[in-house]
Amino acid sequence: MDSVPGSDAFPEAVKILVAGGFGVGKTTFVAAASEIAPLSTEELLTQAGAGTDSLDGVEAKRTTTVAMDFGRITLSGRHVLYLFGTPGQERFWFLWDELSAGALGAVVLADTRRLTDSFSAVDFFEERGLAFVVAVNEFDGAHRYTTDEVRAALDLDPGVPVVLCDARGTESATQVLVFLVSHLLDTRSAHAPDVV
Repeated sequence: MDSVPGSDAFPEAVKILVAGGFGVGKTTFVAAASEIAPLSTEELLTQAGAGTDSLDGVEAKRTTTVAMDFGRITLSGRHVLYLFGTPGQERFWFLWDELSAGALGAVVLADTRRLTDSFSAVDFFEERGLAFVVAVNEFDGAHRYTTDEVRAALDLDPGVPVVLCDARGTESATQVLVFLVSHLLDTRSAHAPDVV
């Protein structure tokens, strides 16, 4: 795109989703990675959701995302990465289709204490053909597993990368995003037609 003399061109937006089960650390991940104060739609958990939202494994959780989290990372003067954290509760999954529109890839955040909560996100991205990586958020006190053990437990395709992380740390969250972008580039080059 040519810019008008004397004006700056708008940077190209790169949209990434951060998905996973309830209480896995998506809001924390977006906040850690974002260069701006993230937009968060966190609300207090109430008795109204007691019959719907299981707190097994996350008993200390007091808030939940009800729409999305949003963060931003400037990659260069020409590229900006936008992070969209999805809500984890099943009753908000209808938002995932809207949030995934135009996304280049996704991070599926996983918690080994509740690994079955990751299946819905994995299935969602597999069904839509959207490239993703699985990032295991290593919670304090949780048993540690290797990436191969997590891959086997989630029955992932061999081409889906698995990485370990601490969603609270900026460096760790950023490394997951670098890993995802590298995976996206590898995926694109593997599907690019050979030029003769």
